[in-house]
Amino acid sequence: MDLALWIAAGLLAAVAVTGGLSKTFVPKHRLETMPGAGWTANARAGFVKTLGVLELLAAVGLILPAAVGVAPVLVPVTAVCWVLLMIGAMITHGRLGEPRLAAVNLVYLAVAAFIAWGRFGPASFGAV
Repeated sequence: MDLALWIAAGLLAAVAVTGGLSKTFVPKHRLETMPGAGWTANARAGFVKTLGVLELLAAVGLILPAAVGVAPVLVPVTAVCWVLLMIGAMITHGRLGEPRLAAVNLVYLAVAAFIAWGRFGPASFGAV
């Protein structure tokens, strides 16, 4: 179980880094033309960059606290925050008529829910 949770956290962190870097460093006018990022056309640049920074922080929060043994409870807390972020993403893509992207977000939500469940429950870092 522990290995599966580490793998899930690593994969979700990779997704978060990828999305975070693009939203933080790619200019908004370029993002608007990228597949899956059409929603940025109706968003302020500051909002898009803020989401990017939050995704980068999520990547850190899914791995670093457990890896260094400092406040490992932040891992499942971060996973819960990711679930909330994915709910917003699913609503956004659903409203824009992008069901495939909403489905991808649902997969990320499920992975984050698995991490939250596992790290708050049976494979918490405090459990022996």
